[in-house]
Amino acid sequence: MPETRFGYLLPTRDQTVSGEHAPRRLVAYAARAEALGYDSVWAGDSPITRQRADPLLLMAAVAQATERVELGTAVLLPALRHPILLAHQLGTLDRLSGGRVIAGMGAGFPTDATRAQFTALGVDFATRGRRLEESIEAMRLLWTGESVSFAGEHFAFEDVSVAPPPARPGGPPVWLAGGGPALRRVARVADGWLPYPPEHAVYAKEAETIREAARRPVTPALYATFCLDDDPERARERLRASIERYYNAPLEFIASIQAMFAGTPEDAAAWLTRYIEAGARHIVVRFATDDHEAALEEFAGRVRPLVSAEVRS
Repeated sequence: MPETRFGYLLPTRDQTVSGEHAPRRLVAYAARAEALGYDSVWAGDSPITRQRADPLLLMAAVAQATERVELGTAVLLPALRHPILLAHQLGTLDRLSGGRVIAGMGAGFPTDATRAQFTALGVDFATRGRRLEESIEAMRLLWTGESVSFAGEHFAFEDVSVAPPPARPGGPPVWLAGGGPALRRVARVADGWLPYPPEHAVYAKEAETIREAARRPVTPALYATFCLDDDPERARERLRASIERYYNAPLEFIASIQAMFAGTPEDAAAWLTRYIEAGARHIVVRFATDDHEAALEEFAGRVRPLVSAEVRS
């Protein structure tokens, strides 16, 4: 079985919710994750609905503070930006980091708050899916470094080039979020898949759908939230407090659509192994905690080794 890689989601949104605006601390968390052996560091995107530090500016700082980890967005909303500007930003970041960028992208989850964010930025929410696909197509053209033209329904330009080109030939790999109907888009245009289904059986079924339909190799990943504690009941209450503060919605609702675990490190390893057996090869870990340094160390020291042992057995 191929090696499973592990990433760490920087708590950009958590900082805003707590009233702490300390991006340098986020950069320090990223450096600590690299030192502990994590394979990637990620940041989310939501300028209005769930406010947080800008992910690309933050990752530029992380690129200078790290040497090895990949730098991902989980996930970026291209529909809110013009693809020329976004291609320029991502290309510059990839060059700055030495080719370590993963461009995780999504269309935008259909909630009233997300719709309001699109409206505030003058973008028709109903067009978000097509805008996402056009953006990916246009950016891949621009990442060649050549003068290119593009004519789509929402974006069009002639004889445009951007510099510097990405360090990685062809540009950063594009990973897409989503399940259900979005799987067709993943299979059609993505280099990776970053979903969060709450059941490993659903993950296995959707991963197989992508494998059968994909036009290119697609890295199967998983975005999952963890709250670790040797007392499972305390873990559940801590998860509830964190999630309900983050989303302003009941834990039961969020847990019905997102992969979440609360409990002991040993049980976390067993839970996560089922997703790996279902095909997941890159795990992006979000910690529901107020102490990210301790959580990084606990997962690296008590969960990851057990996952590796269970997979080998």
